[in-house]
Amino acid sequence: MALIVYGGAVSPFVRKVRVMLAEKSLEYTLENVNPFAPPPDYANLHPLKRIPAFRDSDLPEPNTLADSSVICDYLEHKFPKPALYPSDPYLRARALWFEEYADTAISQTIGPGLFFERIVKRMMKQQPNEEICIATLRDKVPGLFDYLEKEIGSNQFLVGNTFSIADISIATPFVNFRHADESVDANRWPKLAAYIKRVHDRPSFAGLWEQENRFVQRVKAA
Repeated sequence: MALIVYGGAVSPFVRKVRVMLAEKSLEYTLENVNPFAPPPDYANLHPLKRIPAFRDSDLPEPNTLADSSVICDYLEHKFPKPALYPSDPYLRARALWFEEYADTAISQTIGPGLFFERIVKRMMKQQPNEEICIATLRDKVPGLFDYLEKEIGSNQFLVGNTFSIADISIATPFVNFRHADESVDANRWPKLAAYIKRVHDRPSFAGLWEQENRFVQRVKAA
């Protein structure tokens, strides 16, 4: 079996797939792809030239997939144990909603508003614009966090009180939040702060954090 993930390690969408693979104890190869300068033939893997793309070389060609949500759904169906999607139709739909919320509302706020400014721009030898970061934290982040605080409630996990794709999806952009030197204010959002720590402490997240943080610290020191 040869599973290949194409993309950059600090991408939340690549991380989502890698956590999924880790939770299912699947071996794979990560092929680095810079989303800002992908190889000329990368459109053969992902027509939109985004990351991640994926290949299952156990299959005859064409054997590639694009988009993190599509890839995770494929992995769940091909490798169903342990289950990371609820079997109940309503709970599964709820889990998919949180995946969508993470991929759009959260990632599209933390990504350009914080991670791009403080980390990606340094990688590109550019100066961060802290005014953008301040505005993001003041105007955009609170509403997102308020919603998650309410949804978590007294539960350990978001859907059916069982770890699932909902938790993988929600927790992964918060790794980029940490990389950008931010943390959830436990005084304002105590349930969310405890939840994120709980999920990030799982081996599937903790192992990737160690790898990523070494790279991010080098970027910050450059």
